[in-house]
Amino acid sequence: MNQMVMLVLILVVFYFFMIRPQMKKQKELKKFREGLSVGDKVVTIGGVHGKILEVSESTILVGLDSGKMRLDKSAISNSPEDQLQKK
Repeated sequence: MNQMVMLVLILVVFYFFMIRPQMKKQKELKKFREGLSVGDKVVTIGGVHGKILEVSESTILVGLDSGKMRLDKSAISNSPEDQLQKK
């Protein structure tokens, strides 16, 4: 019985320190990606910085210094302002 209580306690701690924060972070990222609009500055998961020129259902057109690039919304990591706030 004591082992069962310890196992449940470990699972609860694991949930609150590992799973729950990750789910919260994913929800915030999804909300950020859904709220993208023309003119926003973004950073891709590959580190490319650009400005949104066009937004469609699942893709965006990003203007770069050297041209344009069409990306899937899932390739957007965050905005440059978010990176500055994290430092």
